[in-house]
Amino acid sequence: MNRAAPARERPPGPIPMSVAVLGAVSLLLIAAFALPVLNQPGFRAWQTVCVALTVQALPFLLFGTIISGAVNAFVPARVFRRALPRKPALAVPVASAAGVVLPGCECASVPVAGSLIRRGVTPAAAFAFLLSAPAVNPVVLVSTAVAFPGRPEMVAARLVASLATAATMGWLWLKWGRAEWLKMPARHTGHRAGHSRWEEFRVGFQHDFLHAGGFLVVGAMAAATFNVLVPRSVLDVFADSPWLSVLFLAVLAIVLAVCSEADAFVAASLTGFSPTARLTFMVVGPMVDVKLIALQAGTFGRAFAVRFSAATAVVAVACAGLTGWWLL
Repeated sequence: MNRAAPARERPPGPIPMSVAVLGAVSLLLIAAFALPVLNQPGFRAWQTVCVALTVQALPFLLFGTIISGAVNAFVPARVFRRALPRKPALAVPVASAAGVVLPGCECASVPVAGSLIRRGVTPAAAFAFLLSAPAVNPVVLVSTAVAFPGRPEMVAARLVASLATAATMGWLWLKWGRAEWLKMPARHTGHRAGHSRWEEFRVGFQHDFLHAGGFLVVGAMAAATFNVLVPRSVLDVFADSPWLSVLFLAVLAIVLAVCSEADAFVAASLTGFSPTARLTFMVVGPMVDVKLIALQAGTFGRAFAVRFSAATAVVAVACAGLTGWWLL
């Protein structure tokens, strides 16, 4: 019995001429309308700010993802259980103080905190470390001292307000945080027997860097848009009011997304604002900004990022205001 030969799949034919012509015309129209916009000074300024923020943050993101991959592949889970107190309420301030030893910005702390949670560290302690690491590390404190010469009280105020904010947020998570808010990307953590540690390091680093890098670019684009659209004259409107200036510089820190190693110099340049307002700028910025919110959303989920960022902003403003009233 003869069986019919199976029909062969025909290779895709050439693109019809009408489709090719339509595509070419569309590209020409897009180019005709886009080129004048691309040559505008406003777009060039936006492009410059966006690239500058990305380039500024990228080395620290790279540094953080390297640490994250190394922690995942080489550090046994028992190390973290021994380093932190067993009681979560005590682990929070210890983790906050541990942020002093990491010379990186918020881009580095997010993947490290994610790796710590995967390795069994209580989320409250990991989040306290996430907030304190970019705000109280030695590089940031030295840059603050250089930006405010002869003002050691500004350095002390930044240290106290940042540690207070980080510890408070850790304790708040212990009280009201919910596990279902965390939607971390699923992947294996820790070393698996029979597998190369270096290969696990490479895979973990590649995953974290590519995952967080995309959200970093989105955050940088949002910050650049604000920089270009808001005129500088708006700054002078709020400088005369003590409380409005604090709130305004808190919002400005969120949208400008200046790296924590450089934000002290930006704050020092805002001479029309009170010392407490400039302190608020330096406390809020490393803990809540648009690129950090984007990174948190990519690492822990949007539900977490929205709630945690909003609460952190409120606590940071309150701690900065109280510390400024006390020390400045």
